[in-house]
Amino acid sequence: MWKYRELLPIEKQESIVSLAEGGTGLHHCKRLGRKLGLKKLFVKNEGENPTGSFKDRGMTVAISKARELSKKKVLCASTGNTAASLAAYSARADMECIVLMPKGKVAGGKMLQIIMHGAKLIQIKGDFDQALEIAMKLSERRREFYLMNSINPFRLEGQKTIAFEILDQLGRVPEVVMLPVGNGGNISAAWKGFSEFQQLKIVKSRPRMIGIQAEKAAPIARAVKSGRDKIRPVHNPQTIATAIRIGSPVNWPKVLSAIRDSRGTAETVTDRQILEAQKELATLEGIFVEPASAASIAGVKKLSEEGRVDRSETVVCVTTGHGLKDPSVLDRLPKSQTGYNLEITDGSRLEALERIL
Repeated sequence: MWKYRELLPIEKQESIVSLAEGGTGLHHCKRLGRKLGLKKLFVKNEGENPTGSFKDRGMTVAISKARELSKKKVLCASTGNTAASLAAYSARADMECIVLMPKGKVAGGKMLQIIMHGAKLIQIKGDFDQALEIAMKLSERRREFYLMNSINPFRLEGQKTIAFEILDQLGRVPEVVMLPVGNGGNISAAWKGFSEFQQLKIVKSRPRMIGIQAEKAAPIARAVKSGRDKIRPVHNPQTIATAIRIGSPVNWPKVLSAIRDSRGTAETVTDRQILEAQKELATLEGIFVEPASAASIAGVKKLSEEGRVDRSETVVCVTTGHGLKDPSVLDRLPKSQTGYNLEITDGSRLEALERIL
């Protein structure tokens, strides 16, 4: 992604901290597309980034800027992916990393990453919004802690490169770009990227931006559906998609602006729809994503069935994190999907196996 360095806010080459992020695949999903009636369905799989999520795009720029500013300590609140990314990049940059997380609400794969990269992990009682509030207050009181959440503008500068890559890889502007929405940084950053390429006259148009939220954690979708210009925070948001379990997204003004300016929309999907979409993407296309990522797939499925996405349009769904981030999904799968329990010790067992197969 540093091929776009002239459009990123880092002045010195020696300041760059990178783990070879970006350059993720844009996959033409023909089998899934046929099932949904969409001939031009693409998935931009951000789980191919170094720590397994789109957060690496923003983190490489933010950490590089922190180094340029001579910062030594970095801080974030997180539902998992931001912390995993920050822990890795701060380790690479030799910076102290402090992470605040809601206790018991972070997927195991992400917890493992944070611990292995040596971050100082602090779990709090409450949800992500409360963790972020504490992190913001701490960074205000203790100026040596550099806050790395998506309210940090350099994070969004890095994340906008997803738009540059989509345009490069596709060779044209898609009609629709659909993303999961939690705190709202990714969709607003992508819109900024598309807008910059238009301003530079590299492209003439921009896509419609569609944000997908979990049904019980959907302040932005509710605002869009009701025509409000402000969100109403959701207290105690609930969803299996932990990465988007956020009731008071800090980037909501930018998200509403991106959706409005692009003539896009926002929609909700249920946890059941998310799990079904996760399974379909894995079995039909070989792409394994975490539940929050599958929200965009569930969203395109819902909107195409309702006729709100034209079947002739080019649609890009962004999947934000790798499926191994959240192995707890295994416990939610029907027993019929988790295999047979058969010990093969003699011929009779072999015969039983042949009957199953």
